[in-house]
Amino acid sequence: MVDTNPTVRELFKAKAVSDEQVNAAVDAYLAKPETNAHPIADCYVLDLTAAVAGHGWASQVVANPESSPGLKCAAIRTAILLSRAQKA
Repeated sequence: MVDTNPTVRELFKAKAVSDEQVNAAVDAYLAKPETNAHPIADCYVLDLTAAVAGHGWASQVVANPESSPGLKCAAIRTAILLSRAQKA
């Protein structure tokens, strides 16, 4: 059975999501962490808030005021790539 909610990583590997789109999602989260319906690819959206909150390491890094901006971006990117996109 085909998974109708692939991970962003699966979409990325299939070239349905570009590096620029993942970077835009990271930027969108940094600008507005409560974003819950970010378009990530054609016909797919991503709940950025849930993606980061659901990833233990990423949520800890983002909450730590001593985390560097680069580390925060890497943690958010990891959480996004591992999260499942929803059909729009």
